[in-house]
Amino acid sequence: MMMMTTDTAAALAMGLYVVGIACIFGLRTWLHRRRTGQSGYRGVSGAPGSAEWWGGVLFIAALVLAAAAPALAITGLVPVPAGAGGVLGWMGMILAIGGFLAVLVAQSGMGSSWRIGVDRTEVTGLVTTGMFSVVRNPIFTAMATALLGLTLLVPTAVSAAALVCLIVAIEQQVRVVEEPYLARTHGVEYADYTRRVGRFLPGVGRSRPRGSNRTVHTTTNPHPSKDTL
Repeated sequence: MMMMTTDTAAALAMGLYVVGIACIFGLRTWLHRRRTGQSGYRGVSGAPGSAEWWGGVLFIAALVLAAAAPALAITGLVPVPAGAGGVLGWMGMILAIGGFLAVLVAQSGMGSSWRIGVDRTEVTGLVTTGMFSVVRNPIFTAMATALLGLTLLVPTAVSAAALVCLIVAIEQQVRVVEEPYLARTHGVEYADYTRRVGRFLPGVGRSRPRGSNRTVHTTTNPHPSKDTL
């Protein structure tokens, strides 16, 4: 296997980031507008300082830091640790390319339901097929995978901060914004979906059937016992 220098890894990370972001945001928006007549952008949810708002702000911060990490490494303003590149660099390249491609596939699978952000007054179809039959949030899983790959290519504090910001932003967006919206909009259908499919990883984060966490306590009392939480 050809060795990958730190300079090559940083340049590759910058190139993959630019192409990846251009595709998953720019190209996808153009295709969506061409198909539906609208961009799909709904913006940051919530009032400034709210959990929803912070999720959006951290997502933007993750994008900025992810771009800054390879740029700072290329200019030498933030040194890349000795030993970076090599096998980790190749692994990072594979993860980044695979992650960005998976984002595009998952976005395409959403069809006209694809959005960036949530409009609580809007009703879109619940997508449960394709990659969404494996995990409920394949776009976010793929984005985190791509950024993990970029972090392996340029393992600095800046890239690590970008990854942390993205993970926190995703958790906020999914748990605080999207899941409550989908539960209100799709009711029983969504509840059944969450019981069958994991949140970010297959089988992990599935919701439990209502009442499954209750325990029945028995006593010597001849009357039937009551379930307790």
